[in-house]
Amino acid sequence: MIQTIVYILIVINFLTFLVYGIDKFKAKHGSWRISEATLLGLAVVGGSIGALLGMQVWHHKTMHKKFKYGLPLILLAQIFLIYFIVQHSFADLFGCLD
Repeated sequence: MIQTIVYILIVINFLTFLVYGIDKFKAKHGSWRISEATLLGLAVVGGSIGALLGMQVWHHKTMHKKFKYGLPLILLAQIFLIYFIVQHSFADLFGCLD
């Protein structure tokens, strides 16, 4: 189960990284753009590392406050969530005792 989740996160982050690059390419060539909601949404569903790497590699959205500060906050929230889940069993989360 954990291995499957890790593979899914790798794929999501890789796709998010590519989407940031595609949006940067489209921005430079004046064509249709990917919405900021989509870019941030990809980070929220697990692609925060790919989004941060995409910002740095492609130099994309680096001056926008919602990306500059929002993406690190999303990543911190995801790290906290993973830590919380690892430290507490699902039974503890739902108030059940074994």
